[in-house]
Amino acid sequence: MKYPRRKFLHLAAAATALPAISRFAVAQTYPTRPVRMVVPSAAGGANDIVGRVIGQWLLERLGQPFVIEDRPGATTNIGTEAVVHAPPDGYTVLVAAAPAAINATFYDKLNFNFLHDIAPVAGIARVPLVMEINGSFPAKTIVDFIANAKANPGKLNMASSGIGSSPHVAGELFKMMTGVDLLHVPYRGEAAALTDLLGGQVQVYFGTFAASSSHVRSRTLRALAVTSATRLDALPDVPPLADFVSGYEASTWYGVGAAKKTPTEIIEKLNKEINAGLAEPKIKAKLSDLGTIPMPFTPAEFGAFVAAETEKWAKVVKFSGAKSN
Repeated sequence: MKYPRRKFLHLAAAATALPAISRFAVAQTYPTRPVRMVVPSAAGGANDIVGRVIGQWLLERLGQPFVIEDRPGATTNIGTEAVVHAPPDGYTVLVAAAPAAINATFYDKLNFNFLHDIAPVAGIARVPLVMEINGSFPAKTIVDFIANAKANPGKLNMASSGIGSSPHVAGELFKMMTGVDLLHVPYRGEAAALTDLLGGQVQVYFGTFAASSSHVRSRTLRALAVTSATRLDALPDVPPLADFVSGYEASTWYGVGAAKKTPTEIIEKLNKEINAGLAEPKIKAKLSDLGTIPMPFTPAEFGAFVAAETEKWAKVVKFSGAKSN
């Protein structure tokens, strides 16, 4: 059967428009069932708590449960890989965190490429760290600490919550930018690192204020500096490390990603709702209680941020010589 040329063109145009209409319809109705939010770390940690705050907000906005699924292991790689291999339909999303940018260099072989295989959806929050020392250590300022470290090369112990963790690379960045020689002592988690910092077995730790706030306020630990570019509301009297070490900045962070090829319309819908949450006073208050700073991004901005973090920490990991076991 032959069609007149004009009718043929009309039919062709209509056929081309069908996928766009279909994708739009999917986005309009999404989600029609519960969504899995994979947290690639243990229950009860900051990543899990942040995921639950955002998941509850999305439930209220979109009318479907966003169910937290904790998949810890291999410094977030196990949970991340589960999302990489999930159907790209928006019903499995990842609560991504800073280790995603560190692991790209820290691990020689991964079964995925985060920048290539995870579609950026939205930023959630940035979490500056605090450079802390035992309250009895003879240093009142960053200048004092650097002078002490240079006078005692290799004799001061720097704790971390694990090799390749954000506290570890934050400390290595400090070493790289100041030229001090600190002995890295990794622990299995932040609580163990703080215990030995309080006991004097280690002298310095780059940790979250949420974990150490009571010790800082009681002055059993001294906060020398924050790792953000500006002061924190929770520690207004503590200067940024960048005031003494120009250009220094280190934060852990959280965001949302999805499997590559997840429909753009779904990503944009999730981005819009997450950013609305970050502007909502009750969500801002909950995130502030965790010591975080909201990080509203477009998907493209979040992708560029993760790429920049990956490049930054690659240099630091190579400087440290650290590698996964």
